Amino acid sequence: MSQDIQRMHVGARLSEAAIFNGVVYLAGMVPECEATDIRSQTADVLQQIEQRLRESNSDKTRILRTQIFLKDIADIAAMNEVWDAWVVAGSAPPRATVQAALANPVYLIEVVVTAAVKP
Repeated sequence: MSQDIQRMHVGARLSEAAIFNGVVYLAGMVPECEATDIRSQTADVLQQIEQRLRESNSDKTRILRTQIFLKDIADIAAMNEVWDAWVVAGSAPPRATVQAALANPVYLIEVVVTAAVKP
């Protein structure tokens, strides 16, 4: 039996989330705040992820995979401080973190998450 794909926050170029077969796929989340430091931008992005997961009937304990893109890999320790305080003990997901040129020079971080939807 085929399931429909549910898309959320659909724009002309992308959807911020798609749900299919019990899995939610989030687009790359980038900072919406005006902060220029990695800690603030990371906190902002993680808050957006939590919001999108809630809207998708999921939460951060159900994250299956995370990809983190940093403008400067030297920011990883400061980013990890915020990440470590955010992630639920015992539910840390598989994660990759790499340095990458991001679409906007103001962005220091972009995070992509895939999570299971609650039954």
